[in-house]
Amino acid sequence: MKKTELQTPAILVDLDILDYNIKRFQSLCNINGKQLWPMIKTHKSTEIVKMQEAAGSTGFVCGTLDECEGICELGVKNIMYAYPVASDVSIQRVIELAKKCHFIARIDNYDGAKMLNEAAKSAGVKVNYTIIIDCGFHRFGISPDKVDVFADSLKEFKALVLKGISTHPGNVYSAIKHEDIQQYIDQEKSAIKKAVDSLKAAGYTLELITSGSTPTFIGSVSDENINVFHPGNYVFNDNIQMSTNTAKESECALSVYATVISYPSDDVFICDAGAKCLGLDQGAHGNTAIKGYGYVKGHPELTVYSLSEEVAKFHIKGSTTLKVGDKVEIIPNHTCSSANLTSYLIGCRGDTVERLIEIDMRGNSTTKNFK
Repeated sequence: MKKTELQTPAILVDLDILDYNIKRFQSLCNINGKQLWPMIKTHKSTEIVKMQEAAGSTGFVCGTLDECEGICELGVKNIMYAYPVASDVSIQRVIELAKKCHFIARIDNYDGAKMLNEAAKSAGVKVNYTIIIDCGFHRFGISPDKVDVFADSLKEFKALVLKGISTHPGNVYSAIKHEDIQQYIDQEKSAIKKAVDSLKAAGYTLELITSGSTPTFIGSVSDENINVFHPGNYVFNDNIQMSTNTAKESECALSVYATVISYPSDDVFICDAGAKCLGLDQGAHGNTAIKGYGYVKGHPELTVYSLSEEVAKFHIKGSTTLKVGDKVEIIPNHTCSSANLTSYLIGCRGDTVERLIEIDMRGNSTTKNFK
């Protein structure tokens, strides 16, 4: 089957680029003696997890407990959950995961730690954890200057086992050009070093020192302290990565395939893929480098300037060869969002459709209670 025969809109993944991206980041970790535990919220697919594992990934970081449970069922041993837990339901799910795999929770507050400890103690299990360090993102995390005091405050919780520290330099997505990225790499490394030095001086042993984002990965992978990296977006890349030259167009694996369906004025086209395919991201965390809602491959004269749920408007600057009925491929601004908006990706090699890749770890686990 050829791509031109597909019903549009469709969310495509170039299997050759996907494979290249997975192997490239794994190779850089191997060369630098690091472990790669990818963040899988980008793709939410057990098939892509298997591809990453086959390439050499030794663990994974998850954005939801559904993802944690999904890869635990695959037999993955090292599973880290990216966020603190505080609800009874989430804590009980963590307890069950801790019984089945080498599970690592993340903690950045005393109250949540106390709740998790009490549940673990009642269940007769130990829960591993890392302390979240704030490296400048100011979302979760303990200041590196205060991490030893915080670690000391958790010593009373005998059902919790400190494995190390984790951070996420998500503030790098404020970068509007490639040269901006270095400052975030420096902040990431500096925060980790301060925390490591402080905890080691206080007598702590750190098995896991984890960090990562796709834009900072290349500059941080040789860091002397970080031993586990967890980029996520690298498997697909997207227009945000292109905006800071973190990735080239040829390294963007995911695209939205659409048909031009209307030409209401001389400078406007309408296609049949809207916000339910492309998402509404226009950069992140203050990023102003992104123009529109995606990049139309091969057509720099087009800007995706407006989205409805099912259609998008292109503004035409100058002349174009496109006409009604033509197909276009749009690289979304944020592929994590686009992947989460579909139940499957259509895997292609060149113009040939090869197979479907299920996005089988999205949704809400509440449905399990009704089966």
